[in-house]
Amino acid sequence: MKSLTTFYLSRVIGKKVYNTNGNFVGTVKDLLVDSAYLSQTSERPLVNGIKIKCNGQFAFYSFQYFKVDKVNGKMKITCDQLVELSPESIENDLHLASVVLDKQIVDLNGRKLVRVNDIRLATIANGTFAVAVDIGIEGLLRRIGIAKPIKRTLSRFHVNIPAKFILWEDVEAIDFSNLNIKLSKSHSKLQTLHPSDLADIMEDLGRKASEEMFLSLDEEKAADVLEELEPDVQIHLIESLSVEKAADILEKMPADEITDILNSLEDEKAELLLNEMEKKTSQEVRELLVYPENSVGSIMATEYMSFSKDITVNEILNELRDKKPEAATLYNLFVTDEKDELIATFSLRDMVVSSPETKVSEIMQPSPIFLRDDEEIDEIAELVSKYNMLAIPVVDNDDILQGVVVIDDVIEDLINKRRTNK
Repeated sequence: MKSLTTFYLSRVIGKKVYNTNGNFVGTVKDLLVDSAYLSQTSERPLVNGIKIKCNGQFAFYSFQYFKVDKVNGKMKITCDQLVELSPESIENDLHLASVVLDKQIVDLNGRKLVRVNDIRLATIANGTFAVAVDIGIEGLLRRIGIAKPIKRTLSRFHVNIPAKFILWEDVEAIDFSNLNIKLSKSHSKLQTLHPSDLADIMEDLGRKASEEMFLSLDEEKAADVLEELEPDVQIHLIESLSVEKAADILEKMPADEITDILNSLEDEKAELLLNEMEKKTSQEVRELLVYPENSVGSIMATEYMSFSKDITVNEILNELRDKKPEAATLYNLFVTDEKDELIATFSLRDMVVSSPETKVSEIMQPSPIFLRDDEEIDEIAELVSKYNMLAIPVVDNDDILQGVVVIDDVIEDLINKRRTNK
């Protein structure tokens, strides 16, 4: 049983270890924690092993027989017996000093990348566990051995160095690629973050780490994140994937978003991806690809819902429950005739406050505001602002409904223009 309740990794690395007879065993080089926590069977990893250097040779032992004490203010490490770890344990366990220390991790609560300056460990009856990572300045000062004198000096001026810890269960490692660890498990917590936060984190990562993080996401999440990434990162990630994998992820995105990405790829690569996609998606994207840049058609979404004026509210609700459309699709609902010509619009609010037997013809707004697909997009923002619209229908020159421009795309277009003009 370890006598010291809590201690820092930096305080034991480099310490000399002695056996119960006072004989020198070696110097601590690392601590190994159980990789089983990656499968979420345990929130905090158990310290399984210790890496010792003696006479120029490294050896790995079970941590079960080691004891960490504090004697006269100094750390002391002793061991009862040396039990060597199996090769499987050495290979699969997480090496805290060499793999985690100084690496970037994801603070799941802060939704950002942070650097690990130290690791706090705690000993309880059933073992020693890594309980938190230190990302504060104090951790850095501790590493170079000047935390205490600096704190003493600053205390004379009533200045404190704030500690900054993140509990182990609130972090996600992103740079464990040099270990034989199943990344799909180690990155499972990332699935809980909002796609925009994940995109911000991935844009701050190096290319290799961002590729690994992207690959660890399921295809639905990967598609959501891809939509939020900057164009250069989107292209890099798509090009890093196999054609089959890239096509599977792209298929889960709206056709207009796929079109934006394919427009930035080499023609040959874009064609390979189109050929790999399902026929319906591929056809929708090919139709959008023919629109000139800066035209309304180039940014419109082809996912929309239109109904006959004779259908009832109850029938529409049943169809919505069946198809489960994205939220943006419900910004505005459209009414078309038998030729698919746009004749009116109605809102979700109009429908919800109406009785189930109400027909669309009773709640629709005729003479709708619309855009032509070959119009230039420069005037869209003014139109959206003037009529307070969240979505504008798009028709061709025969008044056939082709798609919808949602406010999200308008804002994205404005942001891109501002960046370009800087």
